[in-house]
Amino acid sequence: MQLTLFTDYSLRVLMYLSENQDRLCTVKEISARYGISNNHIVKVVHKLAQLGYIQSQKGKGGGIAILKKPEDINLRDLVIDLEPGLTIVECFDSSTNTCKIVSACRLKGILAEALKAFLSTLARYTLADTRGESLSDLLEKQSTSL
Repeated sequence: MQLTLFTDYSLRVLMYLSENQDRLCTVKEISARYGISNNHIVKVVHKLAQLGYIQSQKGKGGGIAILKKPEDINLRDLVIDLEPGLTIVECFDSSTNTCKIVSACRLKGILAEALKAFLSTLARYTLADTRGESLSDLLEKQSTSL
């Protein structure tokens, strides 16, 4: 299973904001720190704001900040909010399924069990669990060496 880049970037934005809870951050700053396109981060920030994970203040002196405490952001819930359908194979979506062996195939059940285990593991963790002691230092060192 692979999460979309959008979800990956969303997790990184939230991790960054949780490391910098004492101030407003900017899209430009996060984009530069991670080496991710500004346009991608803008889309991520917009969605995270819609979902209520972050707040965004426009204008001079504006920026973005995490709204929830990192320990209150469950990784399972976040991934479910961000991943469209979690359809790891075509037959998971009956409206678009064209698989000719779906009626006799047992793979769907096995993959459904694996997805359940994946989500169960994520459910045991929060955004606070993703923090590394040196995350901010690492990003700072990498951005200054560029």
